[in-house]
Amino acid sequence: MSEQPDIAPAETTGPAGPTEIETEALVALEDAGTDSPQVGIIMGSQSDLDTMQGAAKVLEDAGVRVEVRVMSAHRDPEAVADYCRNARLRGLRVLIAGAGLSAALPGVAAAHTDLPVIGVPLSSRLSAAGGLDAILSVVQMPPGVPVASVGLDNPKNAGHLALRILNA
Repeated sequence: MSEQPDIAPAETTGPAGPTEIETEALVALEDAGTDSPQVGIIMGSQSDLDTMQGAAKVLEDAGVRVEVRVMSAHRDPEAVADYCRNARLRGLRVLIAGAGLSAALPGVAAAHTDLPVIGVPLSSRLSAAGGLDAILSVVQMPPGVPVASVGLDNPKNAGHLALRILNA
C-alpha cells in the first residue's frame, strides 16, 4: 500500500464563502474604519439611472455611502461577475440590482457573491404585461441563489430594505 500525501483542501471564493486571505482582508478593512461605500447599486442600462437614484437618495439621506455602476448581465457578464466577487473586499455589505425586461442582473449578481442582493424589477416601453416579465425574472431564482425583491419600479424600498439589513 502506498501512502497518500497530505493535501490541503482548496480555498474557495464566491458564494461558498471567503477564503482565509479574504477573511483577513475583511478584518483589516473593518479595523481600519474606512469610509468606503457600504451599498453597491448596479443597473443594466444608463437609462435606468434616474429611477435607481431613488435607492441612492434613501441611503445617502440616512448617512450610508453608496457606489453606483451601470453594467449589463448580458452585454458584459464578466464585469458583473468581477464586481460582485470583489464587492465584500471593497467594504460593500449589500447589493441593489435594478434591471428591466429579462431582469437577469439581480440573479447574476447573487450567483457571484454571498452578500445580500436586492432586486428591483424595472418596467420600460418594451416590458411585457406592464413589467410582469421583470418581476418574474427577479423573483424566480433557483435554490441557493437568493434575491430579495421589491415592487416594480420601487428602488426607494430597496434602499429602505438595505438600511434594515445594515442595521440588523
